[in-house]
Amino acid sequence: MKIGYLGAGAWGYALAHLLATKGYDVISWSIEKDAIAYLQEKSEHPKLKGFPVPPTLTFTTELKDVLYGKDLIIEAVTASGMRQVFEDIKKLGIPDCPFVLTSKGIEQNTGLLMTDVVVAVLGEEYRQKLGCLSGPTIAADVLKSFPAAIVASAYKPEVMALIQEAFSTPLFRVYTNPDIDGIELGAALKNIIAIACGASDGLGFGENAKAALITRGLHEMRRMAMLKGGNPDTLNGLAGLGDLVVTCFSPQSRNYRFGRLIAEGHTVEEAKKKIGMVIEGTYSCISALQIANKANIEVPITEVVYKVLYENMSIFEAMKTLLQRAIKEENL
Repeated sequence: MKIGYLGAGAWGYALAHLLATKGYDVISWSIEKDAIAYLQEKSEHPKLKGFPVPPTLTFTTELKDVLYGKDLIIEAVTASGMRQVFEDIKKLGIPDCPFVLTSKGIEQNTGLLMTDVVVAVLGEEYRQKLGCLSGPTIAADVLKSFPAAIVASAYKPEVMALIQEAFSTPLFRVYTNPDIDGIELGAALKNIIAIACGASDGLGFGENAKAALITRGLHEMRRMAMLKGGNPDTLNGLAGLGDLVVTCFSPQSRNYRFGRLIAEGHTVEEAKKKIGMVIEGTYSCISALQIANKANIEVPITEVVYKVLYENMSIFEAMKTLLQRAIKEENL
């Protein structure tokens, strides 16, 4: 199988590495010339050192190199950069093969999920070639070949089966679920809750507080899934609860670390700079709140995360706001 890979960040490299280790011919593209030069020269990723580049994995800064003559193209760019990348692809000529999206986010102002952004650019007829991959997976752990489970989705069963076959290994278990909207929402929204959990830990609030944030955060995610036409039960699976747990507990999670740094006194910009990678939850937070406000539904955790990031609310005030909401029956 010949595979083109869009994006060479930590997550993109981990999956490209996995595919190349299976013996597939993989070429990875990034707009970041310094990163590609480092990969080519040092034969390892600048943020994931100690995992050498497999012989069948190569790199390029020319977008056209990853588009043509491929059996599968996989995307791992930032959610905010998704539309521009696919506009560039459209100009070069749309390849006639399936695309797998692994970015996690909701486009700001439009409220579109990542697959819908691609369809908006390439055209409705291309929807049947789209799929996604999501679940509780930390890049470094994938590179270490630690056991993991993830979920694939697509609009056509054949594309879903292709994704499952391409990524499955004895230690990387790929399930399938046709609810692509629910899976994409889970992937995007869990990052917001992870920021809140990181902040809670940064304040030393303990495991009880984090358990409450995760549980009520899952409730917010389920409500949003219903609003966007997804199956709320999908959020109880790998792309929802599974991804939520690993992102809220792992110190390797950039969204969790970001929230913790904020609670420890760093400004938003200082925390972003310290992590040195895109914090997708800061992007999805705006989009999610726009959608919730338009539909007039309550998403209190998302709302206070937004206010901390964009309206200078203190972390202590945010927690106070959540705890002093009106007491009511638990809604599931």
